[in-house]
Amino acid sequence: MSGTDDLTAAEARLWRAFPRGECVDFRAAEDEDPALGDAWGAERTVRARVLRALLVKAPQEEGEIAALRITGARITGVLDLQHASIDAAIRLGHCQFDGVPDLYGAQLRELDLSESILPGLTAETLRVEGALRMTGCRTRGPVRLGGAQISGALFMERAEFTAPDDSEPVLQLNQTVIGADVWAPEMRANGQVRLTGASITGRINVQDAEFRRPGGTALDAQNLIVGAHVRARRVRTQGGVELRGSRIAGRLDLLDAHLSHPGDTALRASSCVIGELWLLGGDRIEGALNLRRSRIEIMNIDPKVLPDQVYISNLTYTVLTPHEPAERRLPMLERDSDRYEPYSYEQLTAAYRHVGDDDAARLVQLAKQRRRRTTLTWYGRLWGHLQDGIVGYGFRPSRAAVWLLSLMVIGSIAYSLDHPRPVKAGEGPAFNPVFYTLDLLLPIISFGQESAFAPLGWHQWLSYTLVITGWILATTIIAGVTRTVSRQ
Repeated sequence: MSGTDDLTAAEARLWRAFPRGECVDFRAAEDEDPALGDAWGAERTVRARVLRALLVKAPQEEGEIAALRITGARITGVLDLQHASIDAAIRLGHCQFDGVPDLYGAQLRELDLSESILPGLTAETLRVEGALRMTGCRTRGPVRLGGAQISGALFMERAEFTAPDDSEPVLQLNQTVIGADVWAPEMRANGQVRLTGASITGRINVQDAEFRRPGGTALDAQNLIVGAHVRARRVRTQGGVELRGSRIAGRLDLLDAHLSHPGDTALRASSCVIGELWLLGGDRIEGALNLRRSRIEIMNIDPKVLPDQVYISNLTYTVLTPHEPAERRLPMLERDSDRYEPYSYEQLTAAYRHVGDDDAARLVQLAKQRRRRTTLTWYGRLWGHLQDGIVGYGFRPSRAAVWLLSLMVIGSIAYSLDHPRPVKAGEGPAFNPVFYTLDLLLPIISFGQESAFAPLGWHQWLSYTLVITGWILATTIIAGVTRTVSRQ
């Protein structure tokens, strides 16, 4: 386009306003809906090729800063800026686009498409020196921003992303590098959102957002890197959330979230490194929760939101809050799988010891031994039941004292009523039923009573019983104490 002779009146207004960076507002009212743009006439219709010529030729006016600022226009044709380098800021707000803008490989100073209606956007490897604004945008086709580099922030609050089919993600931000925040509260995505390999220097805010792709992956953010927090309070998902291999320096905040992917994994955050994980309030997760092999400094998890399937094999954490009785935390370990995972019990034990709750730590260790017992042979399980019943695997030593005291009372009463005969009459100490019983029960200590008296009949059978139970008690006590000391 060499001149301005073939410009419409609306286009001529833009041509005059561009060098001074003035905004041309075609709206009849500030609250009109750009979705009704099909009915707009020539007085507010602009051809995309005119905008391209304007940006590429970039007419200048001395002392002014050129910028393309349009509000409330219908843009016909395809805005083709492939590989273009544009110095002027571009703002196309409250506009309706007939064709899919093609910004592949373009280099822009700033791009603002707020409140506009688009049939899609092709902008792979786009470079934006400032911010990219899509606030309130509504798209009817895929938005492709893979590999884009945005020096400032990406704004998508209240944006709605849809596509005519499910053949590709409705929003593609894979391998995107963003120098500030991703600001997208109340965003709506009817299809997959892809953030694989993206790097966000600041934080991500998707509070009150909705991601819907029932039966598939709604949010694919594997290997995502976030320099600050991910605020996803009250987020609602229908479909899986994939965060495998991601690095989130701050907090993954899922307070009051609703995660739903029945029959599959609702949230997979395996092999991740996360500063804090918040899973509080909200509804119970519908689907599995996978945190395997992740490292999380602080886990703030309410047991009530956990689903029936929780996979935490090799999960490492330092602090587990809020502080709950061990009985409420143990089911989380038992939901992992049918396999015995000792590391999970050790992690929970360490978390309780970190806050000084030794009673809860011992209860977790007792549960660990009971779970391990199910993996043993029949005689191993029998021996385990014996240790559990007598001394609680050493974590309930008071039981041993009760057993010893009970047996001592039984033996003392029985032998006081009917003394066993002496080995040599007139020699040895006088018979004492209490110390004779202790001699039989305690295999190490000798009070000289057992060797001085020889039981017969029922005395003999009672003596054998006391000796055997004494050895079992001693063995289980030593095994339990050894296990407890080794844990210390």
